Amino acid sequence: MHVVVGLGNPGSDYAKTRHNAGFLLVEKLAEQWKTNWASEKKFLARIAKAERSGKKVLLCEPQTFMNLSGESVSALASFYQVPLVNILVAVDDADLPFGEIRLRPGGGSGGHHGLDSVAQHLGSKEYARLRIGIGRKNDAREIAGYVLGKFDPSENNLLQKVLDRAANQIECWLGHGLQKAMNQFNGAVSPNNEET
Repeated sequence: MHVVVGLGNPGSDYAKTRHNAGFLLVEKLAEQWKTNWASEKKFLARIAKAERSGKKVLLCEPQTFMNLSGESVSALASFYQVPLVNILVAVDDADLPFGEIRLRPGGGSGGHHGLDSVAQHLGSKEYARLRIGIGRKNDAREIAGYVLGKFDPSENNLLQKVLDRAANQIECWLGHGLQKAMNQFNGAVSPNNEET
């Protein structure tokens, strides 16, 4: 069993905000894989089930709000006995420029409260995380308003290309492993070129 978690905040107020980039990605995967979401109270999450590259995959959107995401992830991982190496968490990252993605096998949270919560509840930082760059406005340190804001219409074209690239990276991770997925897809997405 592999688990792909998209971090975000539930509810229409937060839909399509920068902080919900993780939700946008797993929703894209569910659409591509033609699978449906179901609310699972015992996991405090929305779950969609699929099979890819011969593996059972669960897509997960915690419904706990960002800062408590780990409660949902650990409940799911524990119930299905998912090893850490089979967990990938997709998350927004204000320290990465908008248009860039970066998959890593583990590491710190970079101050992201969702990742802090996941690490705390899993008891480890050694799980894959796919960071989706949202950048910062004018390099500001105080960014709460920015991350909770919606993507500008002018950003939509590049956002779709970023989500396409990130979705392809997850497919590669499932089929060929983390190293190949990192080597092939990490970096900046060109706004002009079509993704292959």
